Amino acid sequence: MTSSMITMNDLGRHWHGSRAYVEPAIHRVLARAWYVLGEECRSFEAEFADFCGARHCIGVGNGTDALELALRALGIGRGDRVATVANAGYYASAALFQLDAVPVYVDVDRSTRLMDLERLQEALQLGDVKCVIVTHLYGLLHDMRAVRTIADKYGARVLEDCAQAHGAERGGVRAGAASDVAAFSFYPTKNLGALGDGGAIVTSDDVVGDRARKLRQYGWTKKYENEIPGGRNSRLDELQAAVLRAKLPMLPAWNARRRAIAQRYTDLIVNDRVVMPGSIGPEHVFHLFVVETDERESLRAHLMARGIGSEVHYPIPDHRQRAAPGGLSSTLQLPVTERLCGRVLSLPCYPEMTDEEACAVATAVNDW
Repeated sequence: MTSSMITMNDLGRHWHGSRAYVEPAIHRVLARAWYVLGEECRSFEAEFADFCGARHCIGVGNGTDALELALRALGIGRGDRVATVANAGYYASAALFQLDAVPVYVDVDRSTRLMDLERLQEALQLGDVKCVIVTHLYGLLHDMRAVRTIADKYGARVLEDCAQAHGAERGGVRAGAASDVAAFSFYPTKNLGALGDGGAIVTSDDVVGDRARKLRQYGWTKKYENEIPGGRNSRLDELQAAVLRAKLPMLPAWNARRRAIAQRYTDLIVNDRVVMPGSIGPEHVFHLFVVETDERESLRAHLMARGIGSEVHYPIPDHRQRAAPGGLSSTLQLPVTERLCGRVLSLPCYPEMTDEEACAVATAVNDW
């Protein structure tokens, strides 16, 4: 193993690269001595809504809360059927189970790994699906115009899970702006990351935005007056909002760097046993660079021996998770999803990664 590990991410480098503008933001919060729902949060909400191309942004405690509260803001509740995918880490499923809603798992497309729109139409044709959760997995923005065409035909609302797709755009429309409502995570390793947990709900629907804003603080219409059931304490604090404000102007450059690393991998990796991802346009912000192989553990061991980290996103499809109500599903068949969960492998890809490190990763994959 080499003395210098190439890790999946390096938040230390990220801090050193962003410290000059993040530290003053932190001190600004400390000097103001206002820590929850203050000027920093209001300003970030306005700036991020503008960045996405939406009217409203509501800061919340984390990305999973954003999913759950966005669903509640749409009126999704007990027994409602919601179409989603099963290859994206169980986050949407966890939010649905909190509401006692029913996930309708839709298989994914073999090449994009995103929701297969033919399978979605089949699910909606069966009837009684109130909402579609579209996950922009690994940073690849789905064709939202096509999604909306299908969903609108059957009267289903659309929620974008943008946790991995900050700044991705297709046809000039950014992630979060092409649906009824969208959910973002600002976990530290995201393309736009805080110094802890954080999330946001983004929408241009005034009614949904108003409900989400009330739901993130107990369901209050005003202090101590609860109007909407299902509310909770889930607020983006001032410190995280200030950090995100400081970082937001850098996001396009960071995404461009991720694409450059992805392009280098695409140009250099020529191993026939490894399947590479496709698109490297503005629709993909490469939160993760994910390859496929039938011999995943062999490749992982080979990379580790070369001092290169890797990770599996995600090894167990949602319908096979033991935490799911009813336990393991033995009847539902999602052949593409299940095949991908056994083959996907994430390689290091983050803005502070050097060209030399990317070349070292590519060489190691080719030598396998």
